[in-house]
Amino acid sequence: MNPKVDFYFDKVNKWQKEVRQLRTIVLSCGLNEELKWGVPCYIFQKSNIVLIHDFKDYCAVLFFKGALLNDPNGILIQQTKNVQAARQIRFTSVREIVEMKSVLKAYIYEAIEVEKAGLKVNYKKTKDFKIPEEFQKKLSAKGGPALKKAFAALTPGRQRGYIFYFSAPKLSKTREARVEKSIPLILNGKGLED
Repeated sequence: MNPKVDFYFDKVNKWQKEVRQLRTIVLSCGLNEELKWGVPCYIFQKSNIVLIHDFKDYCAVLFFKGALLNDPNGILIQQTKNVQAARQIRFTSVREIVEMKSVLKAYIYEAIEVEKAGLKVNYKKTKDFKIPEEFQKKLSAKGGPALKKAFAALTPGRQRGYIFYFSAPKLSKTREARVEKSIPLILNGKGLED
């Protein structure tokens, strides 16, 4: 156990017993514990394998390369359709975690083997994602070439971030507002979170 990570387990309100139980199980698999993104992250030879996190309705173990794991129990969950690699196993009680201990450990050991084998997730390229119509109009409009060039100069992750952000709202008016608000950021080479 890494004492620098203890604060996370102390601050969790609703799922404290559950995340502590998950911590014990994950550590029993021989991984090193670190704090990344404000949550406990478990590492094998400098590679992230799993992390533990809590949400309003559940706590979970997230497998960074979960898409590469076999899932004979059908328990791996893709959080949203845009998540390409990570998968979660969700829990809502200590009893459930204890009952699934051997299954959870098997998934963790498989995740370690995936890392040892050097397997990589085949990520979709930015070009594989549909550009929302509202953004496409701006790219084609007067002044569009500068915007197009600036967008192309962004990292693939930033490009996808904008595409997902622009695509999320149901209303075209909201998508247009998001595009309009983001144009100065894109022209300045910034991502959504910069």
